[in-house]
Amino acid sequence: MKPTVLLPVALSVAMPFAHAQTEPLPGTAPNAPASLEACAALEQDAQRLACFDTMTGRIARPTQQADLAADVARELQANPAARADVMADPRASNLYRHDAGALLADTVANAGQGSLLDSRWELAKDSKLGIFNLRAYKPVYLLPVFWSSDVNNMPSSPNPDSTVTTPQSLDSLETKFQLSFKTKAVENLFGSNGDIWMGYTQSSRWQTYNGDNSRPFRETNYEPELLAVFRTGYGLPGGWRGRMLGVGINHQSNGRGDPLSRSWNRVMFNVGFDRDDWALMVRPWVRLSDGSEDDNPDIEDYIGRGDMTLTHVRGGHQYSLMARHTLRGGDRSRGALQFDWGFPIHKNFRGHLEVFHGYGESLIDYNHKATYVGLGISLLEWF
Repeated sequence: MKPTVLLPVALSVAMPFAHAQTEPLPGTAPNAPASLEACAALEQDAQRLACFDTMTGRIARPTQQADLAADVARELQANPAARADVMADPRASNLYRHDAGALLADTVANAGQGSLLDSRWELAKDSKLGIFNLRAYKPVYLLPVFWSSDVNNMPSSPNPDSTVTTPQSLDSLETKFQLSFKTKAVENLFGSNGDIWMGYTQSSRWQTYNGDNSRPFRETNYEPELLAVFRTGYGLPGGWRGRMLGVGINHQSNGRGDPLSRSWNRVMFNVGFDRDDWALMVRPWVRLSDGSEDDNPDIEDYIGRGDMTLTHVRGGHQYSLMARHTLRGGDRSRGALQFDWGFPIHKNFRGHLEVFHGYGESLIDYNHKATYVGLGISLLEWF
């Protein structure tokens, strides 16, 4: 962008309230414009409305405005001539002239503030809420009805010690529930970017209706993980933005002894994108070898080597579609699809529908293909 074009954009986006530098009114939001008169003096409608909202603390700056301001700030950082023009403009405040570098850096660091991924991962500089506070992670739900089209009565594995030889007495209808949370252990590794998160997810399948077999827990999966997350802010076609990049260690196991023991460890990469009320998370992974004692040596050829989850939030409803694949062809081309729908039924919780088809609905069924349908309630969705 040329300096002559960049100048008015920078002044209108990066400094809409620069000239209102007197003390704010009592009870107004921090860093708010000084008065209603200061806001009324702004000529453009969008600026004037944003000024009033900022002064009263009514709403945060829209995500698109934060992205545009960050784009302008990056251009100014890379273009000394344009930056000099902005600082010389009579509409620029003294504060901007004397601390332009810090203001531009802060503007870039707040790209995407208020976006879907920012709301979950505290990516923007001013979105960070500190360490060791519990945060939402994956959906938290209870599905009293969870049905399988093909019950896996004899779980098997290439490891003979991990193969069941006597059929189990299991019902096709059971209960499933999931708990999930995360907390930030380290914040701002590099300036205002880079956080270390610790996450934990537990999902259980409970044979609630199997009274003849004492209603056992058929399978519980435990999944602790450690993830380093970094903010990104690049633009993509169609209005999408690259928001985050993560890398970490993931362990998943069912905590059982042979022949039902299943576990694996992965190095996982998280690449996150969002646009308005859409979010996309892409997660390729590399398995870490368990050596000769591996309970499930071929798990990558069933559960896969990566997944992606597309989420859409609209009118109180939340839809997500997860797809994963082995990234291999021929007989090794396998995977799974899962659709989740959270819908409003009460102010404190939602209805939740889950439909899964493919391999690996749980670790014990990693090489078992079936369709599962669950219905119940959720306390927390993806966003």
